[in-house]
Amino acid sequence: MQTELNTEQQEKKGGGLRGFLFDLMDIIEAGLMTVFLFILIFAYLVRPVTVDGGSMMPTLLNQDQILIVTALHAPKNGQIVVIDDQESGLFEDTEQQKVVKTTGAGMVLVKRLIAKGGQEIDIDFENGTVKVDGVTLDEPYTADPTTRDEFAFRYPFTVPEGYVFVMGDNRLHSMDSRSPQVALIPENEILGTALFRYDRDEENRSKWTERFDYLF
Repeated sequence: MQTELNTEQQEKKGGGLRGFLFDLMDIIEAGLMTVFLFILIFAYLVRPVTVDGGSMMPTLLNQDQILIVTALHAPKNGQIVVIDDQESGLFEDTEQQKVVKTTGAGMVLVKRLIAKGGQEIDIDFENGTVKVDGVTLDEPYTADPTTRDEFAFRYPFTVPEGYVFVMGDNRLHSMDSRSPQVALIPENEILGTALFRYDRDEENRSKWTERFDYLF
């Protein structure tokens, strides 16, 4: 009888140990899957980006930390995009019909998408207004009216297919599509669309909630 009881106790003890090990393996597996999922998301879907400079003021300040959507989304007019500006497009004819590729700014830029391929853009530098397809844009996000011309184009003109026209919100202090150094941006150079600002330097905010902002 004593032997039978010892055997039952050992079996219960062994079963409890096996159950614990199985539960532990489940937890480890779930943890590894979670880590893998986060790696997958940050590698292919979202990416952190640090803003460098003040060309997007007042919307974004220098050293702001933002998340961008890198896939599964085509940016819309008015959204903030991140660009790897290695090549640019300029017109080689006076009629502004034929595009030639030139060397871009050679840096990652954070700008606002203003017009896409097939859309007409017109900038009145005297009054500081921007029109897309004949409609004057309402741009409460800009620091100043668009009164600075960098003479990359004659306005109005139609953005060629496969390119976009971008500008910074700080219109008097932004190197963007108005400049021959940036000009027209090939669509394949858009790295992603700004989704969320998740941090801002303490000296640039009056309260902690200003660290965060939805940008999409």
